[in-house]
Amino acid sequence: MAQSTSTSSKVSVLPLIALGSVPLIMVLGNSMLIPILPTMQEQLDISKFQASLVITLFSVPAGIIIPLAGFLSDRFNRKIVIIPALLLYALGGLISGLAAFMLAKPYAIIMAGRVLQGIGAAGTAPIAMALAGDIFKGGARSQALGLIEASNGLGKVLSPILGVLIAMIVWYGAFLAFPVLCIPAALAIWYFIKEPKKTGESQKIPEYLQSLKKIFKREWKWLLTAYFAGASSLFILFGVLFYLSQILEETYKIDGLLKGGILAIPLLAMSLSSYITGSNIKKKKGLMKTLIIVGMILVAVSLGSGSFVRNTYLLLALLVISGIGTGLVLPCLNMLITSAVSMEERGIVTSFYGSVRFLGVAIGPPVFTWLMGLSTAAMFLSVAGLALLSTALSTWLIRVPGNDAPSPPAPGTLPFETLRKLLAKRKARA
Repeated sequence: MAQSTSTSSKVSVLPLIALGSVPLIMVLGNSMLIPILPTMQEQLDISKFQASLVITLFSVPAGIIIPLAGFLSDRFNRKIVIIPALLLYALGGLISGLAAFMLAKPYAIIMAGRVLQGIGAAGTAPIAMALAGDIFKGGARSQALGLIEASNGLGKVLSPILGVLIAMIVWYGAFLAFPVLCIPAALAIWYFIKEPKKTGESQKIPEYLQSLKKIFKREWKWLLTAYFAGASSLFILFGVLFYLSQILEETYKIDGLLKGGILAIPLLAMSLSSYITGSNIKKKKGLMKTLIIVGMILVAVSLGSGSFVRNTYLLLALLVISGIGTGLVLPCLNMLITSAVSMEERGIVTSFYGSVRFLGVAIGPPVFTWLMGLSTAAMFLSVAGLALLSTALSTWLIRVPGNDAPSPPAPGTLPFETLRKLLAKRKARA
């Protein structure tokens, strides 16, 4: 049923499904609502800016709280962060949905519900990534992280279509879908995941911060480069999808389910690429860095070529190549980052990574709006240059840590095995 308390090198299906459900649900938080924003604006008689706050008031609290959620998961327990976070996510959706159904002027309550959802989202996918790093090792860890990335991508694929379908019934139904999705995921995490016990005593806050300072002092060059590569990949992917969405609607008058289906094609390519990559990198240390570099080159070349393309079908093909490149990059970054530090510090390190990824997705559309105002060529060449910069930094600075290499003991802790040996020696002397 559940994993043993020690880390496992075998893949167990039910824990993988439970972990994979968490990032899928988190992604729905914004993407599922984007197609219904025009309807919401009309139904609530609000401005475009007020409608956009439905996204902003989810994203900002999530970005701020993610590092705190990571700290709490390191200090206490991953599951006691993830499960309440999922329930809070569900509660926020319920509040927003019921407000839209019951109140004459529900906008303020809907926004309050979205803030609660953002706070809840902070304790979901980044902590699930850290938990996967805790309970799996070696090839099983890379497969688990690949599934988490694929689930993230699958959520992005399904969410626009799901949002449109639910809005056909009632526009605020998307809010009420969150409790239906979150509560089973919370039960699955509680029932199917048995978290490894931490060795040693919990660090005090000053010791924990000192330990983090040592980690970033030692690893900051490649960690920041990995963060930059992850944020850049998602910034580019969603910015270009935003551009594609605009031209489909404005130039070709394609909207609704057909538009959602077209936008899903590059995301599906990314999702499949992520799963295949995660299933095959395993312990191949050199391959991880190589795939990051190759993936970023694919993104740079495909989008650089986009500046010369006027045919929409050819552009879509280039975006599929870019999605495949992104799918090569992200699982390898996940594996490197979760393997870089000990279990006691993994939550906060992966949470910072989650924050920058969230920021990359959030700023993509507004930055691309500005670039599109300059010219299409300027937009494509700019993001291709960003991908090349990430390629160069990754080639120069990213290193691959040893497989499950033990990290130095955190201040104030002593590994259990070391303690056992010391006690055995003392007993022998006595």
